[in-house]
Amino acid sequence: MSHIQTDIVAGVGMITLNRPEALNALTLQMVNHLSSVLSGWIENPEVDIVAIRGNSKQGNFGAFCAGGDIRALHHAAINNDPAVEDFFNVEYSLNHLVYSYPKPVIAFMDGVVMGGGMGLSQGADLRIVSERTRMAMPETKIGLFTDAGGGYFLSRCPGASGEYLALTGQMLIGGDALTLGLADAIAPSETLPELWNSLTENLQLSPTERLEQLQKQLTKTAQEPQWLDRQIDAIFSLPTLMEIIQALENANNHWARETLKIIRQRSPLMLHVSLEHIRRGRSLCIADDLRLERILVQHCFKTQHLGRSGSSSETVEGIRALAVDKDQNPKWNPARIEDITPEMVDPFFISPWPENQHPLSSLK
Repeated sequence: MSHIQTDIVAGVGMITLNRPEALNALTLQMVNHLSSVLSGWIENPEVDIVAIRGNSKQGNFGAFCAGGDIRALHHAAINNDPAVEDFFNVEYSLNHLVYSYPKPVIAFMDGVVMGGGMGLSQGADLRIVSERTRMAMPETKIGLFTDAGGGYFLSRCPGASGEYLALTGQMLIGGDALTLGLADAIAPSETLPELWNSLTENLQLSPTERLEQLQKQLTKTAQEPQWLDRQIDAIFSLPTLMEIIQALENANNHWARETLKIIRQRSPLMLHVSLEHIRRGRSLCIADDLRLERILVQHCFKTQHLGRSGSSSETVEGIRALAVDKDQNPKWNPARIEDITPEMVDPFFISPWPENQHPLSSLK
């Protein structure tokens, strides 16, 4: 059975991610398939709008996409398989394609939406969540950074909430995403099948008019999430990670202690890289951010300036602890946030390729 199901019905290109046993985690084959389908629909006169959803073990909806298949990336990395580079080349190009797509794209972001799932949906013209939505960018937990366009969309969240989300991996539930600017509307999960079907029914209306009708049925506002503490902007806007850590220690309240506890569990090295990435992302367009991310991810798996690659890299170790051995005990190197130096972080932002040989040089 195909992990990507597609159909064209009444002017609507319909895509269903269909790998529910893995929460629709993206493989190289899946991102290649998605890229081919979306590219083909650009000039297809039968497609006026595009809608994308994910299947769960219970059927349609209930899970959107948990991100990239990190177990497959782990296996490829320790075997020096070029599939690692192929995956990120295609995935980031796909992210850019969604942002720049010339036809309206609707993302039904029900259930788990993380990492690459965010990259697949954040560029959509209409991003719909439900009360079941569980959204996060938890990459620092696996020794990675907030990729798949995270430097672009997180940096555009209100205040310093993007830095907070990147460093902590805080989960957004349902309408939280609207408050943070990471969704456009919310609908009860039980109505999603009806909303999906409404795009291809009532054929007296054009596809665009059906989309407008759908939008009228959605709620566009949500209550502020309880975790959105007023201290976030004051603390996470500080210039350096060490100043953020010091401010959390000085705050000495329950929220600060819990936040500090979470951050201390993440990769110290990639916390520094992620913070710098978000800060740079604010001044970048999506194409330039994805080009920067492609540079960063190359260094994550081949950290030559630290003499580390494959199984010794921070990212592979993080994936091992979370998803392979599942011992939840990554051996971060260095082990403490305080031991990270600029000489360890700065080379991540230096391209290993001349500008015209960058794998994503063609993105506009």
